[in-house]
This record gives sequence, C-alpha cells and structure tokens, in this order.
Amino acid sequence: MEVILLERIAKLGQMGEQVRVKDGYARNFLLPRGKALRATEANKKRFESQRAQLEARNLEQKSEAEKIKEKLDGKTFVIIRQAGETGQLYGSVATRDVAEVVTADGISLNRNQVVLTTPIKAIGLHAVPVHLHPEVEASITLNVARSPEEAERQARGEELVTREETSMESLGLEVGAALAEAGGDDA
Repeated sequence: MEVILLERIAKLGQMGEQVRVKDGYARNFLLPRGKALRATEANKKRFESQRAQLEARNLEQKSEAEKIKEKLDGKTFVIIRQAGETGQLYGSVATRDVAEVVTADGISLNRNQVVLTTPIKAIGLHAVPVHLHPEVEASITLNVARSPEEAERQARGEELVTREETSMESLGLEVGAALAEAGGDDA
C-alpha cells in the first residue's frame, strides 16, 4: 500500500515522503495512529495544504523532547529486584518497569519510548536508550540491585557478584599436577 508519511519514521522515511509499506502495517499501525495517509490524489492535496501546520507541530514536539532530554540524559535510576548469589534476577526488568521508575521520578515516559532489545536479567549497571521523538534520543542508566545499599556500592564501581572463573587450561594443569603427584608416590 502506498502511504504519505505525516512524520519521520525510523527505517521508513521522512515527513512528506510517499512510501510503499505492507498493507497490515499501514492498516494496523500507521493509519490508526495518524502517522500516515493513504496515497490518493485527494490526500496528496490535503497533505500539501497542511504541510506547514504539520511541520510546525513536529518542530514543537521536537523542542519539547529536547527539553525532556536535558532533564533525562545521563540520569541513573535504581531498580530493586530479588536475585540469586550469581547476580541472576528471579524475574526480569522490562520496558514497563523502566517507564514506571522514570515516571515516578517526575518525567512522564511511555513504555513504547524505552528501547530494550532483550529484558534485563542480571544485576548491575545497564545503559538504556529512550526515544523521546523520532529525531531525539536520550540515554539513561539503570542500576539493578538487590537492595538500596547494594545499589550505592554498584554506583561507586564495586563488583558485587563474585564469579569463580575456571578455564579448561587451569583444570588441565590441576589434573596434571594431581596425576604427577599420585604417580610420584607409586614409584
């Protein structure tokens, strides 16, 4: 289906461009959310007559997003979760959890604006991008910990999870030493 974009959409195009998209994407996402119009002659004329208003609205939204970015960019938020001794969370931290923590701090954020490719499943500091506008992106840090005290220690840079790393080489050396020791007693 051919559509005219009413705003910039990542990986698709800029405002005013006429692009071809799959029918379901247009019917279920672009058209209902007011992000595009069907590319008919009447809609092309309507878009051209409203172009100045759409561009002004886009600039206004972008400036609001820039103001929010100044408040949000580089900020750290603490999320307390239960976790095992290895630092593995019993649940996970999803986009909804991130949006709730940021909103509780006084900055309105929708979970659709938080970009997590995979849920956070371990304690530690995690950088999370936030899309405030198609052209404005902020980055926040999540401090996922088991307690507020642990979060403070993590923020200072302490390593809280002690993992014993055993490589195959060290295992081989230990077994070799044990065999040599055992062989030396028999002789």
